[in-house]
Amino acid sequence: MRGPAIRAVRDTLRAVRAILIDEPGDPSVMKLGEAPAPALEPGSIRIRVAATSVNRADLLQRQGLYPPPPGASSILGLECAGEVAEVAEDVAGWRVGERAMALLTGGGYAEEVVVPAGCAMKVPEALSLEEAAGVPEVFLTVFLNVFELAALPDGGSVLVHGGGSGIGTAAIQLVKRAGGTIVVTAGSPEKCARCVELGADRAVNYREEDFLAAVREQTDGRGVDAVLDSIGAKYLAQNLKALTVGGRLVVIGLMGGAKSEIALGPLLVRRLSLIGSTMRSRSTEAKAATVAAFEARFGAALEAGEIRPVIDRILPLAEAPEAHRVVAASEHFGKVILRVP
Repeated sequence: MRGPAIRAVRDTLRAVRAILIDEPGDPSVMKLGEAPAPALEPGSIRIRVAATSVNRADLLQRQGLYPPPPGASSILGLECAGEVAEVAEDVAGWRVGERAMALLTGGGYAEEVVVPAGCAMKVPEALSLEEAAGVPEVFLTVFLNVFELAALPDGGSVLVHGGGSGIGTAAIQLVKRAGGTIVVTAGSPEKCARCVELGADRAVNYREEDFLAAVREQTDGRGVDAVLDSIGAKYLAQNLKALTVGGRLVVIGLMGGAKSEIALGPLLVRRLSLIGSTMRSRSTEAKAATVAAFEARFGAALEAGEIRPVIDRILPLAEAPEAHRVVAASEHFGKVILRVP
């Protein structure tokens, strides 16, 4: 047997601790147990996970509403940070012992992950591993959808729903770093105040205020160049009205429903674009290209610690059910991190 085959057999005989789910359900279905170690594949690196984070997609998968793509791990977790434990023979630029953070299709709630090398980034000295675990999914999602798909122009303006979420707090930092204007929505005066403190030009309490009116006031009636939306149907019509001529609405979630009816005339007259987007199902090559583009534009700021995830709390991996409860109830501001022992 050749080296890779021997390692694959070895890994199937070796177990790692992970959060396991027998049947979809509420947070109580998650239990700490053992799973086979993932096999090292060509073009990949193995990361000994120090921390992962909770994203809303994890909550959907736990409920059976967001199955992993074909070939992906069934274990929850879309991002992680830790130390490189093994490097495939065909991979250059990585060595054992380096700190790495990675964008995953799954598997983050475990002691080890195997990830394509192009989907991993080196952890800057300015960040702890717990902080680094909150970087890949949200910062790359914002970069892909706001700067690549929505093509936010220099000095442009954007509306982001969920300003106090991981996505929202990342968007505030990246848009301001790029010299843009950002309006966000949040569910309490406290969260709105923290969004403004982080750099948002305007934070709208969606329980009490009209975000469309706020956008028009902030932009002198022009509207924003882009909207990043995780709500879906509930906000669709208002989001389109919030756009300027030629603006782009990118929908990345359906928390407010999946079906809606709109008048198509304004899309034609105002040359609007409606874009649906998910990061998880994109090809490895596409993700690696986004990673490289993000590092080229914002890597220096990340290296200097000038942009960084906002961490709400850090819990041990065994407390994943409590972490899911916190995120489901929107009790957090920024990211909820799980420390892996």
